Amino acid sequence: GPPVPRHIASHWTPLNATGREVIRESLLRHYFTRDIWGTADISPEAYLATEAGQKDLFNNLQGRLDTFRQSIIPWLDSVRPLAGSHILEIGCGTGSSTVALAEQGAQVVGVDIDAPSLVVAQDRCRAYGLEAVFVQANATEVHALFPERRFDLVIFFACLEHMTHAERIEAIGNTWQMLSPGAMWCIIETPNRLWYSDLHTAHLPFYHWLPNDLAFAYSRFSPREHFGSSFREESEEAMLSFLRHGRGVSYHELELAMGRAQDLDVVSSLATYQREKSLLRSWAWLDRFRFGHRYEALLARVGPPIHRGFYAPNLDLIIRRG
Repeated sequence: GPPVPRHIASHWTPLNATGREVIRESLLRHYFTRDIWGTADISPEAYLATEAGQKDLFNNLQGRLDTFRQSIIPWLDSVRPLAGSHILEIGCGTGSSTVALAEQGAQVVGVDIDAPSLVVAQDRCRAYGLEAVFVQANATEVHALFPERRFDLVIFFACLEHMTHAERIEAIGNTWQMLSPGAMWCIIETPNRLWYSDLHTAHLPFYHWLPNDLAFAYSRFSPREHFGSSFREESEEAMLSFLRHGRGVSYHELELAMGRAQDLDVVSSLATYQREKSLLRSWAWLDRFRFGHRYEALLARVGPPIHRGFYAPNLDLIIRRG
């Protein structure tokens, strides 16, 4: 990708071996002990012994922070300087993204529905010597929790796909109304329902296109370890767990909650930012993902005349409230 601006990299907070061990122990004690695989018979120890489990541990320990620092932070800062900004981060998880925002001087309120993740997030910020406020809540509750608060930036970080349809519409609409004119609403790392392949949840072609009931039943064909065997007994509880694992999102939800997509002031998309900042990346991207690029162009051609970012594999968009 494009080089990280010096003023961004200079604020990366170092972590010593003690701090790294604190985060690792917190992840093992709180995050990886959760029951996340539905009816699949697998223990946290067995999962962490797998290649996927080790990769998951590394990503939560360091990988996601590296990605956020090098990719997302420069993009966000290019639209609005993060230093001194008041940010509401929904879906903060174990705090990797929160650290990346806070070390740039942002004042962050992190919200997540998962209490164990928030324990890790607090431990992570302390290990880095950073401050942030963490609140356990569903995204639909933030407007009631902060009725008079106005934020410069509201971020939905890799979380809209884990909400039900009703939760999505309510959360998007309510947070949109929390913004003053000129403030930004942002969606990051959210799989696009329109894309031909699901690389997020089931790792199956056309999976995002299926209605929930059919996707639930068809999940047994997933090549993803443990996911394919997780959902066998149909019940409301099982369906909710299934939806929480992730379903695609598209511009349709945003239109229902915020207004017509062609009228939204989309300031930037991550893919466009990266291509514009790095000609080398642009050529490399086109060479490696040529089919995907053609498919994205096809969506833009047959779909409504809206920002090209709505047709990318993931929704990574910054929208300014007028």
